[in-house]
Amino acid sequence: MNIALIAHDKKKSEMINFTTAYRDIFKKHDLFATGTTGKKIHDASGLPVVRFQSGPLGGDQQIGARIANEEMDMVIFFRDPLTAQPHEPDITALLRLCDVHQIPVATNMAGAEIMIRALDRGEINWRQVVKDRKDQV
Repeated sequence: MNIALIAHDKKKSEMINFTTAYRDIFKKHDLFATGTTGKKIHDASGLPVVRFQSGPLGGDQQIGARIANEEMDMVIFFRDPLTAQPHEPDITALLRLCDVHQIPVATNMAGAEIMIRALDRGEINWRQVVKDRKDQV
């Protein structure tokens, strides 16, 4: 499963702790992240991460393109709701794409933990069923 990992500056340490804690689950999947977040995840956990640009430089949009092309299966985006973000329209567009393409998305650690545990139990495999049906049409 392709998983996008994004974290605002004040949430990067939470993302590092989260991915390190669930390293054994994440290592079974393909990870993608915006620039700095991806580097920090890799450095802390040793997990391989495909890195895009930094969020403000277009990384959110690069992940959005993967979503639009049905190449992303899950998004974990630790947002900082208390700090204004200069690229807020990009963030809104990314979340809208998740809704349009039925991509599970968590924007905080509590939701991410529910999603990652469901992933580990095989409860998010419905995305593969949808992909298989599209291939048959």
